[in-house]
Amino acid sequence: CIIYPNGGDIRDIDILNDAFREIDGVFHLAAMSNVNHVFEKPVYSVESNILGTVNILEAARKHNCKRVIFASSVWVYTGTNGTYVDEESPFFMPGAGHIYSTTKISCEFLICDYQKLYGVPYTILRYGIPYGPRMRKELVIPIFLKKAFNNEPITIAGDGSQYRNFIYVEDIAEAHIKALNDKAENQILNVEGMRRISIKEIAETIRKLMDNDVSLEFIPDRPGDYEGKEASNEKIKRLLDWEPKVDFEDGMKETIDWFKQNGF
Repeated sequence: CIIYPNGGDIRDIDILNDAFREIDGVFHLAAMSNVNHVFEKPVYSVESNILGTVNILEAARKHNCKRVIFASSVWVYTGTNGTYVDEESPFFMPGAGHIYSTTKISCEFLICDYQKLYGVPYTILRYGIPYGPRMRKELVIPIFLKKAFNNEPITIAGDGSQYRNFIYVEDIAEAHIKALNDKAENQILNVEGMRRISIKEIAETIRKLMDNDVSLEFIPDRPGDYEGKEASNEKIKRLLDWEPKVDFEDGMKETIDWFKQNGF
């Protein structure tokens, strides 16, 4: 089993064909995943996310790869009705709301098509919002932390009530290991955090753990922002005996310690 090697571009099918020789499976995590960058570069993002995924699937087909494990996102649920959703919730296309969401939905359809038409086995993991040591510095938690470290106001889009079920990196890593189980073949599985965490709670948790009375500053909403859904983990718990173990505050302690030691 491999993770896509350093270098190259998943839009280059020749590189992928070479990388897929004599492997059993692939964790497909390569994508434009920063929604702000997707908003700024829609054409490049569609090419990277959708064409890149088709290339992964085609290389897997040609080399008889035994499993493609795809990193999807709970952002796909912006295209569903209702607050409480699971893997059977139908998409409502006009409600997708963001090019990032649409690319993930499109990739999921293509993955299922390749399984039905060519027999390429898959597992789709719909991530909650990952956080923890080594997370990308342009994401909300490191941005807030950097401001707090510098005694600058923490900027919050909207009223801060929008939420995510943040999931600690070690929990999501364990889900990937369990996803190699045969029971996960050709399954779509939510990999969500324990509970709702509002954007405002992130800022307040940082102030609490750092004992830093940094101020909060509210600005207008981002276009097409994911407002949050309650995505059930029941299926992955039943099939693979997986559930998140790390509480948000405990995970934030580890995250803050890492950034204190390693900087930005």
